[in-house]
Amino acid sequence: MKASVRRAGEGDGPLLPRRDRRGATRSSGIPAPEPSWAFFFDIDGTLADLAPTPSEVRLEHDLHTLIRDLHHASGGALALISGRSIESVDSIFSGPHLPVAGHHGLERRNAEGKISRHDATSDKLVNARARLSAMVSRHHGLTLEDKGLSLALHYRAAPALASFAHRTMRGVHAKMGPEYAILTGKRIIEIKPSGKDKGEAVREYMAEQPFRGRTPVFVGDDVTDEHGFAVVNSLGGHSIKVGPGRTVARWRLRDVRSVRVWLEQSDGTALAPLAGAG
Repeated sequence: MKASVRRAGEGDGPLLPRRDRRGATRSSGIPAPEPSWAFFFDIDGTLADLAPTPSEVRLEHDLHTLIRDLHHASGGALALISGRSIESVDSIFSGPHLPVAGHHGLERRNAEGKISRHDATSDKLVNARARLSAMVSRHHGLTLEDKGLSLALHYRAAPALASFAHRTMRGVHAKMGPEYAILTGKRIIEIKPSGKDKGEAVREYMAEQPFRGRTPVFVGDDVTDEHGFAVVNSLGGHSIKVGPGRTVARWRLRDVRSVRVWLEQSDGTALAPLAGAG
């Protein structure tokens, strides 16, 4: 079964990179996963369908198994790169802990299980949390996700409040100074410390074993994943955008189901453990 990918027109001659109107390269098919690659996956909208709130997101058992098998087959060179906290990611992926970059890279667990965190404790974040909590209590459908290191305002359940949500977050951010940044995504706007993003998390992993020296692959669906795509492109890897939207990614998959189908395309070859893999 083939994954849903953009295709070049018939009779094009040698297949050359071409971009569709939304940025992703049109091609005859994304290469099947190889255990010699280094894999980086976003979660929400990539491995699991989006839900009204983050706590309602569920990962299908088959895809959970595929990710676990791929982690083993690649000798541990697979990491999850998410806006969620590491704790939240672990609640979705049961079993032994995987390498995870949480909060868009503000905290990171390497392949050996060591966790490093950005120190983001400040009165500015405390004040922003109080102001946003009071605002959310007055507007049905808005949800404030307190991630500890960052604050995310969700308006998926109240899309009509999108402009209000963005104005409010920009106003809060304006009082916090340049050490904090704004991130926007699919019906979410987030305030987080500056200096870390998903691309930087990929670079950090690629400097470590077992990722070092491999071809990096980043699969994501949202604006915040563009940093990861750009870094992977600069390293000569495979960047894969899930769903519609303008992107710098070189490949595109239609949806979460297509990600699963792509992972299954190897006919078992890609998921066969490497010799000597633990």
